[in-house]
Amino acid sequence: MPSANPLLTAMAAPPVALAARWRAAYDGRNGPLVDLSQAVPGHAPAPELLARFAAEGATAAAARYGLILGDPALRDAYGAEVARLYGAGITAANVAITAGCNQAFFAAIIAVARAGDAVVLPTPWYFNHKMTLDMLGIEARPLPLSAETGFIPSADALEQVLDDRVKAVVLVTPNNPTGAIYPPETIAAIHALCRRRDLWLILDETYRDFLPAGNPRPHALFADGGWGENVVSLYSFSKSYAIPGHRLGAMLAGPSMLPQIEKVVDSMQICAPRPAQATIAPAIESLAEWRAGMAGEIAERAEVFREVMATLPDWRLEQIGAYFAFIRHPYEGRDARSVAEHLARDLGIITLPGSFFGEGQEQHLRIAFANVDVAAIGRFGERLAADDWPAAG
Repeated sequence: MPSANPLLTAMAAPPVALAARWRAAYDGRNGPLVDLSQAVPGHAPAPELLARFAAEGATAAAARYGLILGDPALRDAYGAEVARLYGAGITAANVAITAGCNQAFFAAIIAVARAGDAVVLPTPWYFNHKMTLDMLGIEARPLPLSAETGFIPSADALEQVLDDRVKAVVLVTPNNPTGAIYPPETIAAIHALCRRRDLWLILDETYRDFLPAGNPRPHALFADGGWGENVVSLYSFSKSYAIPGHRLGAMLAGPSMLPQIEKVVDSMQICAPRPAQATIAPAIESLAEWRAGMAGEIAERAEVFREVMATLPDWRLEQIGAYFAFIRHPYEGRDARSVAEHLARDLGIITLPGSFFGEGQEQHLRIAFANVDVAAIGRFGERLAADDWPAAG
């Protein structure tokens, strides 16, 4: 019997799939499940979007192939949105539309590195980024971060892990899994280092629309006319428009990179879903107020989560941001996976263990609070407060 690709067989199952199995083990003894495992919006799409999806999905045009880099209307609309947000000269010529942000990342990595190269991932990292590098035979070079520095990377620390094999640096801000928001000056310093060392900077801005009020511009990289020489920016429509099942993402890149991205996307999926592209293009402008309202609701949930954590003296909230919290559990001697399994099986709380996000995270759990309501966050706190699971040994 032939064997599967050893790069794949050496990898663990997708973390969210494991969490789904833990969910099935809960017998309901404490009431309804509180699922804090996956970064999905806890609200439905706007009614306007639902109507448009139904209409666009029924057209003959939507059933045909589209342009590889995306339909012109959405490329134009997204380019204009980013230009407005950053005060920069971004146009449709800088935009590629993808089948979700994970595809955008996969395409970007193939475009900048090959097997045997290395790409720097700050740790804790987003597990799908690590999985992508592993299956491509590219080293995931860790840049360890800590709660003491707010899980914020620095250019000085980054320089210490670079060598000639490193081809790119990945930053996720606002961050998954910690929620940390990288200051603009930090992003600028790391970009300057990447430019000096002739490295690509891949900036994953999936959660950009959920930045706190008064912090509208995440960075100033696009003000530099030469940004496209070494920057690729990634984005997801899933969270802001509550449409993860429709698989729609985007990337911004320079004129030398987009033709390479086009080759990758054509070999993977040919084009992003057409009904989703046609639906979202006009919604970028028309639903701006609705998106801001949803972001405000999630910010309120973050504040409630802070308040709940303050009532749990044995637990520590080490970072919280746009969509996630990274917390330290009190079960000494217990690894993160066993803690997550206990919370799921015995308390009906579904979380992801810190160990899914890299080495050195056994004391942590990732909490995706954006996909539950305030009442569920309250139940989360009540169940942790009543838990009497002993420490190991």
